[in-house]
Amino acid sequence: MQLNSPVLITGASHGLGQATAELLASQGVPLALCARNAAPLHEFAAKLRAEYDVQVASRALDVNDAELLVDFVHEAGRRLGDLGGVVANVGGARGRSLADTEPDDWAYTLNVNVVNAMTVLKAALPQLRRRGGAAVLVSSISGSKPSPGLAYGSTKAALNHAATILGRELGPTGVRVNAVAPGSMLIPDRNWDRLRVADPGRYEAFLDEFPAKELVDPKDVAEVISFLLSDKARAVNGAVVPVDGGQNAPSAYGY
Repeated sequence: MQLNSPVLITGASHGLGQATAELLASQGVPLALCARNAAPLHEFAAKLRAEYDVQVASRALDVNDAELLVDFVHEAGRRLGDLGGVVANVGGARGRSLADTEPDDWAYTLNVNVVNAMTVLKAALPQLRRRGGAAVLVSSISGSKPSPGLAYGSTKAALNHAATILGRELGPTGVRVNAVAPGSMLIPDRNWDRLRVADPGRYEAFLDEFPAKELVDPKDVAEVISFLLSDKARAVNGAVVPVDGGQNAPSAYGY
């Protein structure tokens, strides 16, 4: 992917999606950003346009609505030119243990962690082929290291395997697909930040899972995503790249 090729990022209004968008904008990359909440998304898009003088298309949507997601991919191509990169960043889960995870929870978690990533990639594929582009699927440390959250970990493991399959399937067409598996990230007003405030003792104990005694910074994961999208990573395909700071257990809550 050339530096000036547009990149589409799902879940771009906070956390890792926002950090990735900001890094790419600082490199002059045009962006197509989507997220569920309109106000923070459009405010962030305006900020990127003003600070970095880049084109930014944004649309509020739920990635579980496949029709809206596909339409946004097509709109992005019309407005910005063919996409050279896709970052499938949205994730989530319902249910925790086998006993409290119902069939609807499994369906939701599979859809939000795997199906929407395949939907956006399939829709963008003609554009990516014309650009010789790349896709990055955002997985998790929980896809390879067991932790509470049966459906979440299982579907992230599926996403990891999908990346390895797609690397071989799409590689002959000139499109690379990789996954990043972030460790536990410290994101303002999210899970681990809330734990830090509500239960400092447990949070401090959790830091022992990290050799450097600190959670992962989303900006560091964004750097790896940027590399994987770029031509510098042209020999990296079908890989699952851990960005976890050497983290051991994925959870502060035991197993």
